[in-house]
Amino acid sequence: MRLTHAVLGGVLAIGLVAPVAFGAEKDITKPRVPAGELAAAKAMKAPVDLNSAAVIAKGKEIFNGKGGCFSCHGPEGKGDGVAAAGLDPSPRNFTNKQFDALRTPGEMMWVLKNGSPNTAMIAVIPAQINEEEGWQAIAFERSLGK
Repeated sequence: MRLTHAVLGGVLAIGLVAPVAFGAEKDITKPRVPAGELAAAKAMKAPVDLNSAAVIAKGKEIFNGKGGCFSCHGPEGKGDGVAAAGLDPSPRNFTNKQFDALRTPGEMMWVLKNGSPNTAMIAVIPAQINEEEGWQAIAFERSLGK
């Protein structure tokens, strides 16, 4: 827990002194899941109701809390968090309606478990959150593009 706070504190401090410059968002039409794993990721089903107000609320807590998602994706999921400065590509903008239509919840879970190749997105399951919390965070993220 201390390491997470130290990392987030360092990221926040860098973000406060670094000039704000964002790279372009990675092409949302291209899957981040490797071709050999894409069908399985797309078929993955959430064990929670991703449209439930309670699940979305819990997901928002995780996103803006222990998941640390807010540091890069911003508290509203626009890809404009303090740690996003200088990242290229920039973090995913979850308010983009096209992203929600193109990418499945299973693909998003794959990224939470494996990170995203050629981006700064690291695997957060199981290091920061568990799988159930990951699905809850995905529910929140997907609610932003509706």
